Amino acid sequence: MKPIHIKWVLAHEPIDIFIRAAEKFAEVAEARAPGEFKIEVLTLSEYSDKYNHGEKITKHNLLDIMDTGAIEMSQMYTYVLSKYNQDLDALDLPFLFRDHDHAARVFESDIGESLLAGYTKNSNIKGMAFTYSGGFMNMPMNREISSLSEMAGVKVRVSNSPVASATWSALGADPVVMDVERVAEGIRDGDIDGGESSWPRIYACQQNEVAESILEPNHRLLLTNIIINKNFLASLPEHLQAVMKEAALEAGRFERAVAVAEVEPTKARCEQDGIRVIKFSPADEQVFRTVTAKVYEQFADTFTTGLVDKIQKA
Repeated sequence: MKPIHIKWVLAHEPIDIFIRAAEKFAEVAEARAPGEFKIEVLTLSEYSDKYNHGEKITKHNLLDIMDTGAIEMSQMYTYVLSKYNQDLDALDLPFLFRDHDHAARVFESDIGESLLAGYTKNSNIKGMAFTYSGGFMNMPMNREISSLSEMAGVKVRVSNSPVASATWSALGADPVVMDVERVAEGIRDGDIDGGESSWPRIYACQQNEVAESILEPNHRLLLTNIIINKNFLASLPEHLQAVMKEAALEAGRFERAVAVAEVEPTKARCEQDGIRVIKFSPADEQVFRTVTAKVYEQFADTFTTGLVDKIQKA
């Protein structure tokens, strides 16, 4: 019988962050259901050339194409997927997650499953598992900032998450919405002084070339979801749907573990290259937590009642 063809399209840089999850998914799916699936991992340009008559697509219209069913699977930032489920923006609240174990308990609990299922109400896309895309965020900067007080007026790159903007506004910085892949370009052009990024992107996205220092506030996680067209998933026999879910969970665990393992070696490489890695003092961290507590209050009526409390207690 002909294997079921799945096009998994990679939308973001650096590609290797995302390809490892796709490859792990394919490995597990093959082990659980030998010969049942043919998983084709494609970049945006490869998909365009092979399946879209050469017509260019971008990460910004990938979800629209997935919604039609033309693409079966991908990964996407939670702050992008929040347009279908606003509760995903709650994951950007500062210091929401205590550590990686806490995050894993949330992701693989009823809380995580509810967040993953939440955007099927407004789209034909379903979440399958949580991935990191880098883990706890850092901040490559064009200057050395050793105190939280020095953040006043600093132009900080943030995602289009309203929670991210509110966090840095509360600290007196000037948030600038920009794709994370454009941090190096933004610093070079003077549009930003630095901003939220992740360790895998420091060298892969040439941020090391413009960073004099890297702040390590560890205030939130950079998260992605493995996603699938829900109509395609529903078309599969139930036992294969279960295989897909198992493969996604294992791929998510694998990707998150790899992301965490990359942190210390990348920090060491930065130090060797003369890029100072700076962690706020305990006093500054406490100020950070205290000042940004009002962000929780600001969004208290935005998310499903009790969601933030459940995450904190998980």
